[in-house]
Amino acid sequence: MSELLPFPLVFNATVIASVALWALALYLGFSPLSHWVAHQFNRWLNFAERSLYTSKEEFERTRRGREAQNAFLGSLMSIVPFLLVGALLNYAVEVGLGRSWAFSLAMIACIGGGVYELGRHHGQDP
Repeated sequence: MSELLPFPLVFNATVIASVALWALALYLGFSPLSHWVAHQFNRWLNFAERSLYTSKEEFERTRRGREAQNAFLGSLMSIVPFLLVGALLNYAVEVGLGRSWAFSLAMIACIGGGVYELGRHHGQDP
């Protein structure tokens, strides 16, 4: 990688893991919001793809496969806002408490988000 870029690119595994854990905790803790974000990305992809077709027949013929693909891509893209907020949270905790606390609090938040999601699902299903 250093041959392609004129500057050194350093990856810190602890920071990457902390950001991913924060993102997962936020994704689980705010699951109604994460479903809404995925749905909005799916709608946007369907709308953007519709503008690429000039023939209505061709659009309707391939609609089912494209909508399934857009649902998959929308759900993959829905993690991006949570990664950004997770990076901000990780940075704030690192500045305030230190790197080891950022990772530890991210793990605790992830466990808490998972327990919340389990309780939320249990409360909804009769």
